[in-house]
Amino acid sequence: MSKKSSAAPGSDFESRQTSSSSDYTPDPSRSLPLTPQRQALLDDIVALYSCRPSIDRVKRYTPDCVYDDQFGYADNRHKVAGQWFALPRLFSASENTGYEVVRSDDDVLQFKNEQRWTLRLLPKAVTLNSLITLSLDPATVHHDFIRVKHHKDQNNDKDYSHEGLGFTLKKWQADNVAKYINSDEVKYFEKDDASQPGPK
Repeated sequence: MSKKSSAAPGSDFESRQTSSSSDYTPDPSRSLPLTPQRQALLDDIVALYSCRPSIDRVKRYTPDCVYDDQFGYADNRHKVAGQWFALPRLFSASENTGYEVVRSDDDVLQFKNEQRWTLRLLPKAVTLNSLITLSLDPATVHHDFIRVKHHKDQNNDKDYSHEGLGFTLKKWQADNVAKYINSDEVKYFEKDDASQPGPK
């Protein structure tokens, strides 16, 4: 059982980790079995990666969640919505070609993921493998609709730094994408962004 309180911010739920290998190629035949509730969560996350965002799928995240990958660091659900709804504008297609669940407990749902991306401006598709770690909201971990406090998408054996120019650029990207996407779906989550004017 998680010792963290659901009231703690998403940043407190980060899993710091290193790996003996940067090979995150999934083997679906070795994937751990999941309950229907956890499978539904995983299906929604895979759909987000596959350029099929929706308000209900973004609701899988708590308002104070964190999303951290090699390109962006989003520290609330409004900014996370910006990341997911930007993908269909950047990519003409994104296909999940396999995943392997490697950990499933009260704290974390973790899986190796393989995604085939096709940029809108380039006809060539690129396949990327990553280790996705979903740190779960303790208040919902045993409910039908499980939510995520911290989402990390790691593509090499070293964990991300939260210092220096690289991190500053990642945070700037996430801070600004949500502001400039003219989307009613992203605007729906503005109430989660403490930097937005007006009542929360």
